Amino acid sequence: MTQGSYKQFCPVAMAAEILCTRWTMVLLRELIAGSTRFNDLRRGVPRMSPALLSQRLKELESAGVVSRQASTSEAGVFEYHLTASGRELEPLVEAFGTWGQRWIDPELSLQHLDVSLLMWDMRRSLNPTPMPKRRSVIHFHYADLTPSQRSWWLLVEPKAGVDLCAIDPGFDVDLYVSTDLRTMTSIWMGMDSVRNAVRSERMMLTGDRRLAADMQAWLGLSPFAKERKLAS
Repeated sequence: MTQGSYKQFCPVAMAAEILCTRWTMVLLRELIAGSTRFNDLRRGVPRMSPALLSQRLKELESAGVVSRQASTSEAGVFEYHLTASGRELEPLVEAFGTWGQRWIDPELSLQHLDVSLLMWDMRRSLNPTPMPKRRSVIHFHYADLTPSQRSWWLLVEPKAGVDLCAIDPGFDVDLYVSTDLRTMTSIWMGMDSVRNAVRSERMMLTGDRRLAADMQAWLGLSPFAKERKLAS
């Protein structure tokens, strides 16, 4: 933490030495969102190298923000949990996101599309309440992407929760969602809607009519989607 030190006693400067290193705030976002295992954290920060992720976790542990604990459910597996100090950062991280949603030009946000991050975020924010009380399989198809990134499946089980697959899980599909990555990202961020995308033929929904009709409700948007844009 001493590298790049501001060498100031000011609490703002001292906190910045811990929190303002590259990727740290984004990593905190993932921990606050509930990811605890290394591989899950990697899925939330897919462009962060494993070596740097490991380094940042060690730094946060050293600063008392994170504690590394053995998993109670799986032998040999460790988890990272926010300490009381770390949990106190939640409103700070939320304020960062709120400010970004309000004041960053949406066109700038949409220049940094990432399908794996989008689908991971959609998986954890999905609301199964409006969905049928059975397993639902939704296949997302992004025709504008390369074949290796084009197809994703969300599996929603009433008891097991929501799972994300980048390889065909082999179940019958209840709803096919065909769209482009920019449109889906705009919807998830609250800049667009399913209805508008379907009406303008940027999205096609095929399959279970109830799932299609309720998609805007079960999709579960970004936690900042309701914030009104103030940037011109």
